[in-house]
Amino acid sequence: MSKVRWGLLVTEGYANVAMAANAKSETTEFVAVWAGDAEQSREYAKAHGIARSHGSAEELLADEEVDAVFVALHPVDHVEWTIKALQAGKHAMCEKPIGLSVEDVERVFDAAEVAGRHCVESVMFRHHPQTRLAKELVDSGRIGDVMYVYVACTAAVPPDYFRRSRELGGGAMLDLGVFAVSAIRYFAGEPTRVYAEEVRRGPGAADHSFSATLRLPNGVLGQFVVGQDLARRDFLHIVGTKGRVVIPQAWFPVNPESVEIDLQGPVPLLESTKEYVPIDPEGIYRLDEPFHISRIQFDEVSSALAAGTAPPFGRAEAVAQARVVAALQQSAAGAVPVELT
Repeated sequence: MSKVRWGLLVTEGYANVAMAANAKSETTEFVAVWAGDAEQSREYAKAHGIARSHGSAEELLADEEVDAVFVALHPVDHVEWTIKALQAGKHAMCEKPIGLSVEDVERVFDAAEVAGRHCVESVMFRHHPQTRLAKELVDSGRIGDVMYVYVACTAAVPPDYFRRSRELGGGAMLDLGVFAVSAIRYFAGEPTRVYAEEVRRGPGAADHSFSATLRLPNGVLGQFVVGQDLARRDFLHIVGTKGRVVIPQAWFPVNPESVEIDLQGPVPLLESTKEYVPIDPEGIYRLDEPFHISRIQFDEVSSALAAGTAPPFGRAEAVAQARVVAALQQSAAGAVPVELT
């Protein structure tokens, strides 16, 4: 299979992980970059071994050697440049969140349909074999009926990091809460009601902590906490009537080996049996490599594009995600529950 040739639109070096992860990819090749201006683009291309740099984003989109564009700009710029990439005849993958409103996400995918191109919102953990193994274990009934999903994604984010800026589309919910919402939906379905709380440092500031409870079908509850000023936590628990699935490195796994199943024993609270199910026993995904989670995502998307098929997690997923995020923000703003229909 020939490699898909990617162009990169990047600000503040946010795509460095993708560059490192895909340097030796068999499916993906970054061939062109725009990184703010001509000089920054040249420096970025040299640092990451990219063949061509461009003096403007428009020049990159006009590059006939580019098949697809990875949009890794500030969140407020995602919609504009993803649409422009699609209109230029390129496939597009955009960093999360792809848009800051449901209407914006709809506009992106409308543009993709008109252009006859594919578009993906980049939420890397969804493509990872660890996540899919957990889904298989849950769907097989190993832990009984799912009743509760708990997510934590917290970090000590630098004070000047652009994903803290409200003006640039940052804050804990849009930076880290995207993982939590996506995971809860992936394992338990679409919420019918949400209630959220946020903490801000003052008027006009972005939220630096955000937590929520989501009511889901069949009496299931989901809860999450995300924060940009908290000690690192990175886990996902799916709790059922017979046990739970535990993933301690759910969003940014480093050398993951297994998914834990903790099955309830005959004496609740006192006895349990733990089983560790290998994620990749044959070493297909090379999970010991740094930043492999980004490579796996690009492998899946590039392979689909090369085959002329739609990559997973397209329009329906992105729009459903945006609707829940919008409801959570509405709830937090008013400190009231919000119903979703």
